[in-house]
Amino acid sequence: VKVVHDELIEMLGSENAELNFNTTPPAAILMVGLQGSGKTTTSGKLALRLKKRENRKVLLASLDIYRPAAQEQLAQVGLQTEIDTLDIVKGQKPVVIAKRAMEKGRKEGYDVVILDTAGRLHIDGELMDEAVDVRNAVKPIETLLVADGMTGQDAVNLASEFNSKIGITGIVLTRIDGDSRGGAALSMRAVTGCPIKFLGVGEKMDALEAFQPERLAGRILGMGDVVGLVELAAEKIDQEEAEKVAKRMMSGNFNLEDMLSQLRQIKKMGDIKGMLGMIPGISKMKKQIEQSGISDNLITKQEAILLSMTIDERKRPNIIKASRKRRIANGSGTNVQDVNKILKQYQQMAGMMKKAKKLKKKGLLPSFDSSLMGAGDAGELADMLPSDFSPNNLTAEKSFSGNFNLGKGFSGKFKP
Repeated sequence: VKVVHDELIEMLGSENAELNFNTTPPAAILMVGLQGSGKTTTSGKLALRLKKRENRKVLLASLDIYRPAAQEQLAQVGLQTEIDTLDIVKGQKPVVIAKRAMEKGRKEGYDVVILDTAGRLHIDGELMDEAVDVRNAVKPIETLLVADGMTGQDAVNLASEFNSKIGITGIVLTRIDGDSRGGAALSMRAVTGCPIKFLGVGEKMDALEAFQPERLAGRILGMGDVVGLVELAAEKIDQEEAEKVAKRMMSGNFNLEDMLSQLRQIKKMGDIKGMLGMIPGISKMKKQIEQSGISDNLITKQEAILLSMTIDERKRPNIIKASRKRRIANGSGTNVQDVNKILKQYQQMAGMMKKAKKLKKKGLLPSFDSSLMGAGDAGELADMLPSDFSPNNLTAEKSFSGNFNLGKGFSGKFKP
């Protein structure tokens, strides 16, 4: 698996993955692709990323005069992300709109102008000719092909056509959080020789990742993306709140208030199925996950049930009897069976916390205010080691040496 993984990384490549801004502002970025690939949403995501991460002033402009309300859709994306959009003038042709956007960009000091071109349901001459005209008029520094990650091998023809007719500088794969593992990326990379620059990993406007070949190779092989999951958690989760709940858990004092806090932390991280896809080995449990009904809607429903409870009920779940369950169900738009499910889930979690508390007392789990096994004694340490443990049994693939300190009287040096 490692050999295949390493070869995939080599094939996917990582050179020139950054956007090129080596031009006199405003830098024009042309977004091309078929209808339904997510060009408009991706344009908004990219604009938000450039604004937040690189502090660039961005202007969005829609050149799609064919799809009903396409220009209004981009205007709504602009409002949602607080990015400026070009005023809509009915009847103007795409090339005229593109020139007007660049003129506005120059006059008003924009760093980047993102041009969202029209798409078609399939590749045709009219689509290509129009894109070529726009390209010639604005001379974009980047031309990004937006392609649906679930397209499969049709993506090869798509990438080949756009590259030969228009000339693309990079690829953005969308819906990578879906069932597809993103294998189309390999073919598109091989056919065009162009780097993959970004991955769309969810529906929210901040769900756009810079491409990293190691992660996509892991997804293609079903190995997950632990690094991506950890980075997502670090970015979205309130660390102080998480530590507070963790301490309560480890002390055995876990109530429905804590459960509500956890659900809200999970919601912050975005699409739950995409998040699960980052966990190694989860692909083997795909059937069980589908049967369990895990989804963003389930999290929202559970949150509604918890919010329909009083603070006293959340702090003392044992007082929730039949009449209270009916009131909670009515208040959350659910039924008593749903309320019972979340109470059962809570009881299972609380039971796990009690077990964790016992393990901690025995010294088998770390304390939050001391280093790992730092407070243990020799007896506890001996209980944790295999019965046939002997320093002579230790083996190592590579040489290592250093100091160790396991608490009371347990310190020294080791060498293989």
